[in-house]
Amino acid sequence: MASVAVKARVTGRVQGVAFRAWARAEAMRHGLTGWVRNEPDGSVRALLIGPSASVADMVRRMGRGPGAASVKDVLTEKTDPDPEIRGFSIVG
Repeated sequence: MASVAVKARVTGRVQGVAFRAWARAEAMRHGLTGWVRNEPDGSVRALLIGPSASVADMVRRMGRGPGAASVKDVLTEKTDPDPEIRGFSIVG
């Protein structure tokens, strides 16, 4: 099955609410690879790589986030999958 890759930018109250740890656990549960990080502007950015349906489901889940989060928006853009990335990491 071919992999797709999406860069996502999540805005709202998404820092200081364990969003990155939650996203890593959810991504790993869905068999995705990539990374998640906090941005200086208060948003969270992620790279999600995996089967199309799994990536789409993860984007939907990021729209809700963990219980303490208050997600305003999830903006996505397609990108090329990076076959060198292994696992799912919290970076930065």
